[in-house]
Amino acid sequence: MEASVFLIVAISLFFAIVVLIYILSPLISPSVLKLDRSHVIITGGSSGIGKAVAAEVLKLGASVTILGRDQGRLKQAKHDLEKYIRDQSHQRILCISVDVSKDYSTVEKAISESVTTLGPCDVLVNSAGGSYSGTFEATPVDEFKRLIDVNLLGTVYATKACLPYMMKQNKGRIVLISSQAGQLGLFGYTAYCSSKFALRGFAEALQMEVKPYNVYITINYPPDTDTPLLHSEDETKPMETKLISETSGLFQPEDVAKTIKNDLQKGVFLSSVGMDGWILAILTSGAAPITSLMQAVQEFLLMGLFRVVSLFYSSSFDRLIKKCKAEREARKEQH
Repeated sequence: MEASVFLIVAISLFFAIVVLIYILSPLISPSVLKLDRSHVIITGGSSGIGKAVAAEVLKLGASVTILGRDQGRLKQAKHDLEKYIRDQSHQRILCISVDVSKDYSTVEKAISESVTTLGPCDVLVNSAGGSYSGTFEATPVDEFKRLIDVNLLGTVYATKACLPYMMKQNKGRIVLISSQAGQLGLFGYTAYCSSKFALRGFAEALQMEVKPYNVYITINYPPDTDTPLLHSEDETKPMETKLISETSGLFQPEDVAKTIKNDLQKGVFLSSVGMDGWILAILTSGAAPITSLMQAVQEFLLMGLFRVVSLFYSSSFDRLIKKCKAEREARKEQH
């Protein structure tokens, strides 16, 4: 009898603590950012996830600047996005052709033009990026430099150009779009993983610097998403990489964009998509900034369990890679 009473009390206490944490969570959370009449700058916004994010923020009343390299694709993107404008008197779409990976001065000039036209930047979404898939042995050294230039330095340049406006008005959001390959190393992505992992360190250090100015960083880790960037990998992608990628499925840019829009408004630091993404976010949370006590409780309670789950995934990937190796060697012997 005493044991039963103790168990009931323990369970009641646990749920009471969870409810209390849930109630207190908003005390450390940033205020939700309203996007109506805001100015959102999106690099790589002419296609894929960036274009889908543009559609989401336009629906909420924001004006958008799209930065991209190809004038033709920018023009087409603007035409496609105009239908999402809800207030013709206040909302605008500005397209500027620039390669964010080349040098800081050209990016700074593009951002300055954007701010002069549409006002100070409230939100920056760093969606411009590149990819390459191939074994380390087959990956040209130049690909490492190219991906660092696009994925890391392109983000650094745009962020550095936009940040002064946010700090001056004491508010803002900066989104970095990484990848699940920026959370764990994957076969065939030595160059890509290197560039995407770097974003995490940049995001954590920057968040510590800009939090006093009410500027919050969101780093999003999308899974494989049906974009031109993903399809460009297919020419060089090893079979092992294709089989591993199939285990997490394929998402649409619109689904990823909705998550990014919601998380940037709330100032969420680790932004994930889907169940696998949520597990990875908790598993790799480490000492990342938190904006919710509930998030901290989830990480504390589930990280150990998810580490066990990850061991089964790693084991299955190892078996898959060994099988592919054996099949290649068998084909060589036949010839």
